[in-house]
Amino acid sequence: MISGNLFADQATLTTPRLRLEPLGPEHYDGVWAALQDAESKRLTGTHAEFTTEQIRAWLAGLSEQHDRADWAVIRLADALHPDEERRKERYLGEVVLNDLDPDNASVGFRIMLAPAGVLGLGYGTEATRAVVAHAFDDLGLHRVALEVFAFNPRAQRAYEKAGFAVEGLQRDALKWDGAWVDAVSMGMLSGDPRP
Repeated sequence: MISGNLFADQATLTTPRLRLEPLGPEHYDGVWAALQDAESKRLTGTHAEFTTEQIRAWLAGLSEQHDRADWAVIRLADALHPDEERRKERYLGEVVLNDLDPDNASVGFRIMLAPAGVLGLGYGTEATRAVVAHAFDDLGLHRVALEVFAFNPRAQRAYEKAGFAVEGLQRDALKWDGAWVDAVSMGMLSGDPRP
């Protein structure tokens, strides 16, 4: 059995091009911009509209939620850039482990990259691999699971590159713009190969 407060001391993770740092109030501008982006909302199936107050309160309370880990995805080249404006644009999105099930050592996974110029560059796969390795190797989890909507094959390919396998299909899981969309269930176990 895994501790129910597994994420009380959330780690900062690094990859060759990214730093994954605990998401908090300092990331408000990037989070707000992502929640205004129509394509990001579609790919994540987000129907809700949020106020600035709701977002600020959510970000302020994340450090107290020890059953989940939310990371801001930061591009290292921008974080270290001497131009202050470029440093402000360093937030690429977020990656999350949530829905912790301590009895079964499992957790849910989601990622959202928002700025238009960062999709298709491998950042999602890189961030996913780092978080999955952390979940299995550092935290001792047994299973990581996710859902991806059928209209997002690019994300499904990124998950497969990170080692996730398709486990099933949830038919008509989302209604978007008047049409029903399936959700693909994917998962990875601690003993599965990681490319």
